[in-house]
Amino acid sequence: MNYAEIKKYDIANGEGVRVSLFVSGCRRHCRGCFNSVAWDFSYGRQFTHETERELLEASSPYYIAGLTLLGGDPFEPENRRELVPFLKKFRAQYPDKDIWCYTGYTYRDGTLLEDDGEGVRELLSLIDILVDGPFIEELKDIRLKFRGSSNQRVLDLKRTISSGNIVLYLT
Repeated sequence: MNYAEIKKYDIANGEGVRVSLFVSGCRRHCRGCFNSVAWDFSYGRQFTHETERELLEASSPYYIAGLTLLGGDPFEPENRRELVPFLKKFRAQYPDKDIWCYTGYTYRDGTLLEDDGEGVRELLSLIDILVDGPFIEELKDIRLKFRGSSNQRVLDLKRTISSGNIVLYLT
């Protein structure tokens, strides 16, 4: 897996000060995407053990609320294979910090509507807040918090999974 960027002090992609990992690779190619350079799976740098250490170290200060995954798309098969073991390490080291994830896929009934491949459910189980749905340029609204277009949802994924019903994360 490659990644496009790491932001160590991000306040735009989830609540609080966060560490954000922008993975490379997305097959959706939403018109008007803010990060189309990351559609290419080979863009950026290779995600290595050193990258994992850098992310874990950057997440250590008390004021870092958690980790955010964006892209590209973290749920592309090539990306989930690398992210699942890394998120397990993150959870073990920082059980009180949350994980946000942005995806162009849509969550429904315990999986992603368009992709129920290997690792999807496991990756979902490691995420606290999921911002789902493709970016739709005609529905773009800069007043929305933590999402780009009005079709996208900010889901409290832990409560959604445990209840079996969609639970929106209200901020």
